[in-house]
Amino acid sequence: SSEVLEAIENVIQGVLQSLAQKKAPVLTVANRTDWRNIEFKDSVGLQMIPRCTTKQIRSDCPQSAKRFALMLKILSMIYKMVQSNTYATKRDIYYSDTLLFGSQSVVDQIINDISCMLKIPRRSLHVLSTTKGFVAGNLSYTEEDGTKVNCTCSATVFTVPSNVQGIKNLTSHAKFILIVEKDATFQRLLDDDFFSKVSPCIMITGRGIPDLNTRLLVRKLWDSFQIPIFTLMDADPHGVEIMCVYKYGSVSMSFEAHHLTVPSIKWLGLLPSDLERLNICKDALIPFTKQDENKLASIQKRPYIACQPLWKKELEIMAASKLKAEIQVLTSLSSDYLSRVYLPNKLQFGGWL
Repeated sequence: SSEVLEAIENVIQGVLQSLAQKKAPVLTVANRTDWRNIEFKDSVGLQMIPRCTTKQIRSDCPQSAKRFALMLKILSMIYKMVQSNTYATKRDIYYSDTLLFGSQSVVDQIINDISCMLKIPRRSLHVLSTTKGFVAGNLSYTEEDGTKVNCTCSATVFTVPSNVQGIKNLTSHAKFILIVEKDATFQRLLDDDFFSKVSPCIMITGRGIPDLNTRLLVRKLWDSFQIPIFTLMDADPHGVEIMCVYKYGSVSMSFEAHHLTVPSIKWLGLLPSDLERLNICKDALIPFTKQDENKLASIQKRPYIACQPLWKKELEIMAASKLKAEIQVLTSLSSDYLSRVYLPNKLQFGGWL
């Protein structure tokens, strides 16, 4: 905490020095969303280069003066929280003055900018993400406040903890971890009692694009147990993108890649080649939109696809057919095909990429 307080004091000192010299204070932040500032490393995923381009948030410029003021406001809130050892979610910060901040996304972006500017992970700033992910299966742990969580007892779903760094005493006999894209599929696998039919496993869903805590938990489980991690996504560009976020990270959070990515994650399904192999009826597939085409084209150009020849092939199949499918398409074969046939066969015979 002393490191965080010192980093914030240095920023404020810079502002005061500028004022003392009768200069307009400026905050310098990295261009987090610029692909030119990102390098790809097999072992980490997408990470920010050390000398990246920056942008200035000036206090004397009408376009950025408000943002400058909001950054100082949030820095002061973080400073107080670190001093008093209290925590708040990004949502709490937004609702402390909705008129001032204008929208939740403004708060989210500023907090990420501050984290990147200070080179301090967000949880060390005492700002917690709102959690939307779920976890179930063969896992037990103790939360920071001493609450014992045991997912193993039943088919109960637990919310991913809001302070993943604080959880301890993780125990599991799981043979693998399954990341499921959507809540509906996750619930279906629970209803089908999937983990008692195959070997013990841990299931996680970020319910779409994963929040920070879900990504942190996947990474923590990988560090703790070093067991295979598989993804179950829709066979569409959006599903592929979500999988890449877990595996390689996102451009906007590349400055925290070391804590968030698990490059050993495998693509279990639903593969575009599975649709042909299983003779899924064409009528059950969904035609691409223009947006799907653009999204797929952008994924195909990304640096990590070049080192994944089998993924590349799958994306080419998808691009050629211009058809996509949700995981639920497997119910056209039988209502419990996913849990009874598809997943056990894939896991047994190594049908992943």
